[in-house]
Amino acid sequence: MELDFEKNLLYSITFGTSSVTITKIRIPVFNIGLNEKLDDTTYTVLEEQTLTTESFTFLGDYTKYGEFMDGHDGYWYGFSNEPNVSGDAKMVWIRISKKDYSFTEGSWTLSKAKLSEVGTRAKDGSYPERNVKCCVRKGYLYVPSYDKKGVYKINTANSADVTLIPLGFTSKLKSLGEAGSCEVYMTLLGDMIVAGDFQITADDRVIKTQGSARFEAMATPLFQYKNFVFMWGGSYGKEHRCAYLLTPYLASINNLSSAVVKNTDKTMKITYTLTEETM
Repeated sequence: MELDFEKNLLYSITFGTSSVTITKIRIPVFNIGLNEKLDDTTYTVLEEQTLTTESFTFLGDYTKYGEFMDGHDGYWYGFSNEPNVSGDAKMVWIRISKKDYSFTEGSWTLSKAKLSEVGTRAKDGSYPERNVKCCVRKGYLYVPSYDKKGVYKINTANSADVTLIPLGFTSKLKSLGEAGSCEVYMTLLGDMIVAGDFQITADDRVIKTQGSARFEAMATPLFQYKNFVFMWGGSYGKEHRCAYLLTPYLASINNLSSAVVKNTDKTMKITYTLTEETM
C-alpha cells in the first residue's frame, strides 16, 4: 500500500489464489472537489489491474500468510512465508514495477533462518484482518525471528545475503497500536525501523524502548509526509484514519530578533482557486 500525497493517490494491493490486484484510488489530500469529502466516503477508483502469478501466492490454509510493502525504489514487493521454528525458511516473493505493473516473482530457501511470518491477512470473515510484522528499508526485508530475540535482514536482490540482528533481549513483539483485528508490529519512520519495544537505526543499531501502545488500532504502515504521519486502522468494524505530528517540531523557519505584534497592518490573505474537472 502506498499514499502519494502530492498526486492525491492511494494504491491498495490485495492477493488472490494466483493473482495480485492493484487498485489506484483518488483520495483528497491537498485539493478537494466540490462534491468530495475528507472522511474517505467519496474516494474514486481510477484503475484496477490484476496480475496473474505462477509462483507467488499467500501461503497457508486457514491463515493466509503474506504482506505487500512499498520498496521506496520504484517497486512494490510482496512476500509470503509460514513461520518456522527449525530448518530452512521458505518464502515466495514478487516485485512489481510502479511504472508499468510489470513484475518478477520467485521463491527463496533461507538456510537455517527461523522466521516469524511477514504478516497475515483475512478478507473472507465478518471484519477485515491484517497483521504486519515486516518492513522494507533500502533494499532489505526486515522480519522478526521466530524466538523474538532478533530481526533477520534479507537482501531482496540476493537471498544469500541474510543477517540476524540480535536484539539483546526477548521482545514482547506487541502491536504498535491497540490490539484488535488489525495490528502493525513493525513499520518504517524515516530511516528508523520502529517496533513495539525496540527500534533499529539506519546503521542497524538496536535501541530498546518502553513498549507501550502508541497509536490507535493500525491496519497500515505509517505514511510520512514531511513532519506528519498518517495511517488507516480499524478493529471489528470500527474504522478510522489518523494523522500525527512528529515532535519535537518547530513550526517556523524564521529566527526573529523580537516578537511580532499583531496589528491591522499584519494580516493573512488566503485565495482559493476553483477549477472544474471531469472525474
